[in-house]
Amino acid sequence: TPPGDSYGVLPRPCRVLVLLNPQSGSGRAVEDFQAVVQPMLADADIATTVFITERPHHAHEKVRDEDLSQWDTLVVMAGDGLLYEVVNGLMERPDWEDAMKKPLCILPGGSGNALAASINHYAGNDHVAKKKLLTNCTFILCKGLHTQMDLVSLSTASGKRLFSFLGFGWGFISDVDIDSEKYRRLGNARFTLGTLQCLAKLRVYQGRLSYLPAVPEQDTPLASKDPHSPVTNGQAGRILPPVGMGAPRALPTDSLLVPLCQPVPAHWTVVPEEEFVSVYAIYQSHLGTNLLMAPAARLHDGCIHLFYVKAGISRVALLKIFLAMARGTHLDLNCPQLCYVPVRAFRLEPWTAAGIMTVDGEVLACEPVQG
Repeated sequence: TPPGDSYGVLPRPCRVLVLLNPQSGSGRAVEDFQAVVQPMLADADIATTVFITERPHHAHEKVRDEDLSQWDTLVVMAGDGLLYEVVNGLMERPDWEDAMKKPLCILPGGSGNALAASINHYAGNDHVAKKKLLTNCTFILCKGLHTQMDLVSLSTASGKRLFSFLGFGWGFISDVDIDSEKYRRLGNARFTLGTLQCLAKLRVYQGRLSYLPAVPEQDTPLASKDPHSPVTNGQAGRILPPVGMGAPRALPTDSLLVPLCQPVPAHWTVVPEEEFVSVYAIYQSHLGTNLLMAPAARLHDGCIHLFYVKAGISRVALLKIFLAMARGTHLDLNCPQLCYVPVRAFRLEPWTAAGIMTVDGEVLACEPVQG
């Protein structure tokens, strides 16, 4: 384990609330829960309350309004979209600071199981998918160790404040994610099919991308020297509410950001190119079960792993990148249009409202955003 990782342990016996989306992935989440998960949890002395979602935002409302003290941990058995709902529901609570300390567990039940694949990877397990990944993640829950995870705070020009655990995207990757929704019954294969379709109609998106480097580039005395201590109001690793605001709902301040209506600070880097095929800011290792996008990422490295693909890339080169991403070797291709930089914060300003933006795989309106 990396230095400084500290683990909590769930109590025994343990009480969990399982939030389950019966529609996610290929629609097998309920059967898989009963066949694979339930027997393992029973052996581990874990008592379950199962809550089956009936509509979008159902889980969001449940965790926002419910007394959570009766459970030791919240388990999400679905794709990444349901965990996104849960995280943002918890952050809307008046007692969000306490609610966010309750351990969260992801069990893969969707077609996109990026966080589950990432956690399986961090745990040192072999790359697996489907039932084997589900078994591995359930075993992690049974063992009961938990640790911290970074969240990224996103602000949009229209005034939304969102909290994201996986990634923010614009352009090609987001198009694949959303265009392939109609093939979700295919499970993970939906992304392969979506990739080929989006390659056929490759588009270029225009805008400005800026970022605060995690490792100081030359002539940036203001950037922090230590890439491993997330700076949040001057304290490493703890999210603190704004000073002097006693209101229970005061969310953490975005201490690294200036308002979107102002130019980025002078010690930020502005990317000179303004035509992109894709921009993706990821904070976990995996973008999907078979996509090891950020091999260097860890659960709480205080880092946003920013990838962008400049216009001018050929379809063949782009396909090669995706094929190499299965093994995490895409950066070894030294493709001149593919850029990677670890950052603390970023801003993306599209010139027009063209293209889909996604956060943790869910659609956002296309507008200026920073995180």
